[in-house]
Order: sequence, then structure tokens, then C-alpha cells
Amino acid sequence: MSGNGAVATLIVALRFLTVVPVPGRERAGPGALGRAAWWFPPVGLALGLVLAGADRALSLVFPPLLAATLVVTFWKILTGGLHLDGLADCLDGLAGRDAAHRLAIMRDSRIGVFGALGLILAVLLSLVALAGLPAPARASALLLAPVVGRLAPLLAGVLFSAATPSAGAGADFLASLPRAAALLHGAVVLVLAGFLLGSGGIAMVVTGLVAALAWSAFTVRRVGGITGDGLGAGVEVAELGVLLAASANVSLTGG
Repeated sequence: MSGNGAVATLIVALRFLTVVPVPGRERAGPGALGRAAWWFPPVGLALGLVLAGADRALSLVFPPLLAATLVVTFWKILTGGLHLDGLADCLDGLAGRDAAHRLAIMRDSRIGVFGALGLILAVLLSLVALAGLPAPARASALLLAPVVGRLAPLLAGVLFSAATPSAGAGADFLASLPRAAALLHGAVVLVLAGFLLGSGGIAMVVTGLVAALAWSAFTVRRVGGITGDGLGAGVEVAELGVLLAASANVSLTGG
């Protein structure tokens, strides 16, 4: 990929994954988002650095619970609530009577009881888990969670096929996804987590990814394949898995 092409795909990734107004011309056309997946974990790392910095600043001013609430709020605003929307659509849809009905519900932009309850629980669990972490563990969790979250759809794309191969943003993403990106980024994330945080860091990464892939497998079983909403929901599940693993590690080790 040329230098201009790499920049163009980076712009695609930044504009899709965040609400940051990025200048420049993005790579357009079918498959553009899938090709931009090389940048997903690096964008997650940048997001994690921003969140860790925001948490450190807010913790100087506010008590832990309020600081955590503000960080999680900033987190979801910075990402445009994109993956929360996918989670809500999935939770509503997966309760349908059959695969076709479930997919139809997912395409409906209206939110139902299951979706609303899922959003409340996901955000509540995230902020409570974060608030209970001491400062060093909070920084580590905030750094890793967005990276693991954005690695999850790459791995799911390698393991599962699209529910509707001929239609939908999810199908287009999966069709153009570079398989090598998942393996390369997965290895790098595991090595860095182990180098910087030891076995606890590896456990956080593995927990997040296993949770996301288990969610993806459940989605595939219910609708016959993975969807764009399913991939987005997997990001939220992976991030929550990292936060819960960090909380469990602190509880079990006392630090």
C-alpha cells in the first residue's frame, strides 16, 4: 500500500471509529472499510491513550466514581455511540422468533426493551468496574480496552461468515477484510500486554477477546452469520470483558 493509500485508509478508520473531525480525503468505494481494518487496533490505542490521560486529569479534581462516570461518558461520545447502537440492535433482534425475523428487527432503527436494558447494564458495569480500580490499574484498563475492542471484529471476521453475504455494511467489511491483520495485530497486542503488564495484561486481552468471540458465535447461531451490528456489539463486549478482568485481577491480587 502506498503512503497516500495508507493515509486514506487511516482517515476511513478514524472517521468510522470516532467523531474526531479528520481533514483529508479518505479512500472510498466498496471494501474501503475492510481495508482500513489494519488501522483499527492503532486507532484503539490512540483512543486508550486519550482516555487514560483524561482519567488522570479528572481524578485530580473528582472522586473516583464521578471521574469514572465522566470518562465513560467521554468514551462513548468520542466513539459516537456507534458500537452501543450495534449492541442495542442485536439484543432486540436476537429475541426474534427465527433468523429472518431477527435480522429484520436488527435493521429496525427503533430501540426495544432488550436493547434499552442492555445499554443501561453495559454502561453501568463499565463505570462501576472502572471506578473500583486503583489509579495504575485504571490506566492499564483504559489503555487496553479500546485496543482489544477494535481487534475483536478482525478476529470475528476471520472465524465467521456474513449473515447476508450480498448485502449490508457488515458483509462488505468482511469481504474485504485482510485476514493477516487479525493475526498480526493479535500477536502484537498479546506481546505488548504481557511485556508491559505481565500475566494480568495477557489475561485482560484474552478475556476480552474470548467474550467477544463467544458473543459472535452466539449471534451466528441465532441469525446464521455475523452482521455489522454483531461486530459492533462485539466491540462493546470485548471492552467490557477487559474492564471486568482488570477488576477481578485487582480483587484477587489485592493490587
